[in-house]
Amino acid sequence: MKSSFFYNGHYKELADKLKAYINSVPEFLSLQTARSTRAVGDAIEGLISEKFDSLLGGWCKEYSSSFARRAMADIAFKDKEDFYCIVDVKTHREDTKFNMPNLTSVERLSRFYEDDKNVFALIMVRYRLDGNRVLATEVSFVPIEFLSWDCLTVGALGWGQIQIANSNRIIVNDGFSRKQWMLTLCDTMLEFYPKEILKIHERIGRFEDVKSYWEKKEDIWIRKSH
Repeated sequence: MKSSFFYNGHYKELADKLKAYINSVPEFLSLQTARSTRAVGDAIEGLISEKFDSLLGGWCKEYSSSFARRAMADIAFKDKEDFYCIVDVKTHREDTKFNMPNLTSVERLSRFYEDDKNVFALIMVRYRLDGNRVLATEVSFVPIEFLSWDCLTVGALGWGQIQIANSNRIIVNDGFSRKQWMLTLCDTMLEFYPKEILKIHERIGRFEDVKSYWEKKEDIWIRKSH
């Protein structure tokens, strides 16, 4: 069984509702907050978490917005078909030139997706500021398997971090197969890890040279007894 919420397109309606809601809220930023992209991002995430369950309406069976900073999710819900969806909220200010946000660890996602009832989704809010007012210009809400690998990359942190290659370019493949997406993830990692091994061998060689250099140096820093 696959999620009707995502595979029948209901997620698009929620993205539209989120955009309309953000743009309907009166100014909620101070001048100081507006200067910080992180502070604005946190404020937008807070807005979404307060209203998300009500915007889901009848789809929402259970809802939570209490997660640790390093958790996979910012918010989560179980829908009426008992699919458990954890959601990572990201923001992108349009006047910033380049942004490569981390989404999740490849290992954590692979374990999470061992259960067909689990969904990892992304909310991306693209916005600009008019004074202290946030104007959402585009809101995307998609499961990660609907994101094309043409707009994703993998960063070398831990097992590897799935990243959006450029927040200005998000490509959505509506209704894409989770199995095919995960197989592409596996192919990507099987190509990624050998390159990392080569880098590690280069680094080992570098510090073998550094060690050899320091072994040959006179120790002028040793304390001499009087």
